[in-house]
Amino acid sequence: MLVVSGAATAYLLIESFQQTANARVARSEEQVARACRDIADRYQASSSAWAGRPIDDRLKQELTKLVQGALSTDNSVEGGIWQAESSSLAYAFPTYEGTGPKTDVPAAELNTIRKVNAQALQSGQPTALRQPERSQTLLVHACPLRGPLQHATAWTMTRAFTAEGPAYTHLLAGLTVLALTIFGSAAWLARVLWSWSRKIALLEHALGKGGSGAVDLPRLPRTQEQELDRLVDVLNQTGERLAVERRRASTAEWLAAVGRLSAGLAHEIRNPIAAMRLKAENALASSDGGRKTTALQAILAQVARLDALLRNLLQMTQAGEPKPKEIELAGFVQAVIEPHQELAAAKGLVVQSGTVTADTPLPCFDPFQMQRALDNLILNAIQNTPSGGRIVLDAVRRRDQLLLRVSDSGPGISEDIRERLFEPFATARPDGTGLGLAIVREIARAHHGDARLAPAASGATFEIEVPWRMS
Repeated sequence: MLVVSGAATAYLLIESFQQTANARVARSEEQVARACRDIADRYQASSSAWAGRPIDDRLKQELTKLVQGALSTDNSVEGGIWQAESSSLAYAFPTYEGTGPKTDVPAAELNTIRKVNAQALQSGQPTALRQPERSQTLLVHACPLRGPLQHATAWTMTRAFTAEGPAYTHLLAGLTVLALTIFGSAAWLARVLWSWSRKIALLEHALGKGGSGAVDLPRLPRTQEQELDRLVDVLNQTGERLAVERRRASTAEWLAAVGRLSAGLAHEIRNPIAAMRLKAENALASSDGGRKTTALQAILAQVARLDALLRNLLQMTQAGEPKPKEIELAGFVQAVIEPHQELAAAKGLVVQSGTVTADTPLPCFDPFQMQRALDNLILNAIQNTPSGGRIVLDAVRRRDQLLLRVSDSGPGISEDIRERLFEPFATARPDGTGLGLAIVREIARAHHGDARLAPAASGATFEIEVPWRMS
């Protein structure tokens, strides 16, 4: 827009100057035409005194005085009397500003003067000739003379300067101011844009400083730019409100989780206790020693179930900090699936490794915790996949993340349990505790990642996504 505006303004300035120059040329043309008529009028008034006189030096001096008198008030106009046979009969330039009077016809314009006088003599009418040059325009005018001298014409000449004067000075000044305005505005805009870009980059860096694990918006520094600082203040206030609401939501979520855990735990403990009480009452009421032995064995089985339940609950809540180290994925995947081959074969299933990334540097995570998480996923897949099915474990790199994926060809996950799949005691199997997937998620979160049920065309696909190299 600055360039277009500047070009349009420059065009208007040049056009204005051009019109001024054209007007100057028109005034000069009118001036030389009037001077030529003045010479012709003076010649006509004095022509009776020259009838029958020969063309000698005295006559030329009289003609020269006549021309000087006619041009004395026309500034910058020169002229004379021309005859086709004798060429110049008189010449005068009374307003010449040189060191002395100019008495000779200018040699550079002699051919032009001869040409315009010949045209005027031939046509019998005043003739004008214009010769534009780079900084000026030459104007020559000739008019035929009627009197005792045969084939005589009067001529006048001047130069209209088109690259001088106040208009030209105004044009240069206007173009200079215009150029300074455009370049100054461009420099100012460039500085403003650079300053804004730098400050926006600082805000972007401040927003990303928290990293992928940050949950709260960082407090942004002020930029000393009024418009940007209004945005910074709004973002800081929004971040504070979000932090408060997040803490409230986290507290409410934690209380809700505690409530669900307590309810699930009470349900899981009450069933074995009820079974043990029934067995104990039956054993006390019976005198059969074998029946008492069977009741005691059933009670011990329920005690073992309670012990496994509490042990898994402790593992979920007291998993401990991961101890990361560099792991070669191919060997790790093989070590994970090997212990499950026998159980899978007994059910007619195949457990195998799929795509395994071999990028360097090697991934870094806790192999013992991650193997426990994958064991839970593979055991769930074995228990839910019918005979003839396939279970695949993939370990791939996706940007800066490690993606561990367990896929099976079973019936998939029912819709009624998808929303609470990773909550404690959420299970679709009568013999399940519902703690396996909860343990998987806790291990993933301990590695600054997450676990999820991924979309799949058939079967079920669980993914654990953690940083490629856990610090």
